[in-house]
Amino acid sequence: MERRVKKQITGYRTQDGAGVSLVRVLGNETVADFDPILMLDSFDSTDPKAYTAGFPMHPHGGIETISYIWQGKMVHRDSLKNEDSICSGEVQWMTAGSGILHEEQIPAAKRLLGVQLWLNLPSADKMCPPAYHSIKNSEIPEVSFAGGFLRVLAGEYQEVKGYQSHYLPMDYYDIHLEANASLTLPVDPDRSIMAFTLLNDALICDTPVKSKTAAKLTQGDTVIISAQEKPAQVLLMSSIALKEPVAWNGPIVMNTNLQLKQAFNDLQAGTFIRKTMSYDKN
Repeated sequence: MERRVKKQITGYRTQDGAGVSLVRVLGNETVADFDPILMLDSFDSTDPKAYTAGFPMHPHGGIETISYIWQGKMVHRDSLKNEDSICSGEVQWMTAGSGILHEEQIPAAKRLLGVQLWLNLPSADKMCPPAYHSIKNSEIPEVSFAGGFLRVLAGEYQEVKGYQSHYLPMDYYDIHLEANASLTLPVDPDRSIMAFTLLNDALICDTPVKSKTAAKLTQGDTVIISAQEKPAQVLLMSSIALKEPVAWNGPIVMNTNLQLKQAFNDLQAGTFIRKTMSYDKN
């Protein structure tokens, strides 16, 4: 059965970090519909002044942040003493878990084009050890098809395997379509699936979807993505809906307000960064 578009969310222009201009697509009000993806920000600019202020050192907890830069560069530094950069076509996958501090600097480029999403962690893994991993171009398989190609940023596509998530299974595809080309993808009928039109409009399951728009799909075992008069670049994200309570404030996501309060108390007390810890689940 072919999936259909259940809901569309078009992003709005805002600023974050030290003044980075971005398009915020998903946030607090879309949690239930797009579970387990909490947030999605899109970057698309040819003006370095709009983004080179970057994101100074800040905390995260209870989630994984996944940044994909199709064009441009992002430089990462964190409290685990990781220092790394990703360039055009690469992915930064950070597990915040029990708590991490990190910063992201964005050097000037001809164009900055990409996204960052927040993937929720299951309650059983909320306080897992923080970790950082970059997925370089050499680790990202490409699958060609008539009218385009698909990059396996994470997960698996037709037995072609990319980076494997440690906590929630996730298939993350970057799909490039020539004008008027189409791709039919078999998908797990039990997965929660969304598409995001990174570049130009597209048809998602026969529904027109404007550029910079997230489309949540209904249940089914087939997804059809088509370009229109212009080539299209569409990101497809498939995971498992957690259906768990979400307590979210700023950069930290827990399951209860008590856990959230404890996390912010730890931040204030300077005890947020620890090797091992667990919060009461009440």
